[in-house]
Order: sequence, then structure tokens, then C-alpha cells
Amino acid sequence: MELGLIGLGKMGGNMRLRIRQAGHTVIGYDRNPDLADVHSLQELVDKIAAPRVVWVMVPAGAATQSTVDELAELLSPGDVVVDGGNSRWTDDEKHAKELAAKGIGFVDCGVSGGVWGLENGYALMYGGEPEDVAKVRPILNALKPAGPYGSVHAGKVGAGHFAKMVHNGIEYAMMQAYAEGWELLEAVDSVTDVREIFRSWREGTVIRSWLLDLAVNALDEDEHLAGLKGYAEDSGEGRWTVEAAIDKAVPLPAITASLFARFASRQEDSPQMKMVAALRNQFGGHAVESN
Repeated sequence: MELGLIGLGKMGGNMRLRIRQAGHTVIGYDRNPDLADVHSLQELVDKIAAPRVVWVMVPAGAATQSTVDELAELLSPGDVVVDGGNSRWTDDEKHAKELAAKGIGFVDCGVSGGVWGLENGYALMYGGEPEDVAKVRPILNALKPAGPYGSVHAGKVGAGHFAKMVHNGIEYAMMQAYAEGWELLEAVDSVTDVREIFRSWREGTVIRSWLLDLAVNALDEDEHLAGLKGYAEDSGEGRWTVEAAIDKAVPLPAITASLFARFASRQEDSPQMKMVAALRNQFGGHAVESN
């Protein structure tokens, strides 16, 4: 099928390639003309046969809103817009309502996989009406990992981004636990090879995971993470997860503490945050600060 893809950065660019490798046609637009196949949203829409599917991979907030506003004027009834960025779930109903007034469908899709998604596939969590999801299905199948898992119709509009938000909150807590364990091991004189302890945990233990594999990758590159500053940003989704928990009176002590630990990292050079920063760089290509 044909797809319009808006936003060709670290995620969007690799997604374009994976979708093309599956045999589909992708027309990509980016503000950087060196990355783009076309040079305006109008040109992108004109090059795709109706009913169109246009996938948006731009930053959450104002950038997504302006893109949706422009697509609402360019697309036709029966077309579908997919927001695959990290938008807040509360924005999805607004976007769906705006587009529905023009007869255009809307699917929100949380995408996980970072810079490894091209090779391994992307975990997809999406929300929307079944008829709209059906129009996007060939692209979802191209992006997902091989096998039966990694793709879920989470529910109504907003459910996909809500599921991705909770996923990221869990990710915060898992990274924090690895980071705290790493710092404690590094602090004990009798422990002489923390990196190999982490490596040994990759087989036969209940805490093995892809994040643990990435921690070992980071330690192989810099055994004591001496070249990193103990500073870790947050994408916003950890905050949204905690806010949603407060709204629903759901206790999230581990996720909340991991978010606050990131705030603390901005006040001093935290050893734990060196590991969190290294993990974010490993799975998502997020920038790190060097000493």
C-alpha cells in the first residue's frame, strides 16, 4: 500500500526504510529537505492515492497540533491520520474530533523500539475505531516484530498513547533499579568486576531483560561510565504517568521515585544517572552529556 510519512528523524527515517523493505510505497516529508521525498504536505497528499493513510512522527504538542490542523485541510473524507509520536493521550480525542468533522479517521499509535526498531521491529500500541485501524493494518504489520507479539489494538482513541505512556513509566522504574544496583556494586571494595556481574545476569536470572543487555553494552563501551555526566532528561511521559496515577488514585511509588531521581540528577553529578543516561543512549539514541 501507499503511505505518507511526516517526520524522518531517528525514528521516522528508520520506519520509512522498514516499511519499504516490506514492499510498501512510502512518500516521506521532513522540514529537512535532505531527508524528504517531497517538499510540502500538499505535495505529499497529492502523490498518494485515496483513501490515504498519513503517519505523523513529529514532536508532541505544538508541532503535532499544527501538522494535524494542516492535514485536516488537505485530506479527504475516508482518509486516516496516524499520530505515531509521543503525544499525550488527552490530545488524541481533540485531534480525532477535529478530523472527524472533515470525515477523516484518526489512530493514535505508541511506538517503542528506538534506534533498534529497523532491525528488530517496533512494538506498537494503537487506539481508534476498528475501521480506521483496518486501513492502517498493512503498515502496522510491516513495522511490528516478527512473531505473534509486539502489536496491540489497545482500545478507543487515546488508548494507544496511554499504553505507551505507562510502558515508559515502567521503563523509568526498571532503569532506575538497574542504576541503583550498579552504583551499590561499584561502591563495595570487595566487588572487583561489576561489568561481568551485570553480564552474568543475562542468563538464568529473573532480572534478565533487553535493558540489562543494553546496560552491558554501555559498560563494554565505558566500564565505569567515567565519560558520562550523571544527568538524565525525561521525555514528559513519566510525568504524565504520575499525573494519571494521581487522577485515578493509583499508587505508583517506584515509577514516581524514578521520575524524581531524574530531577535530582540535574542538581548534582549522580552516579546512578550515568547508567540511566547510558541506557537511554543505547536504546533510543538520546543525547548524553560528557564530563
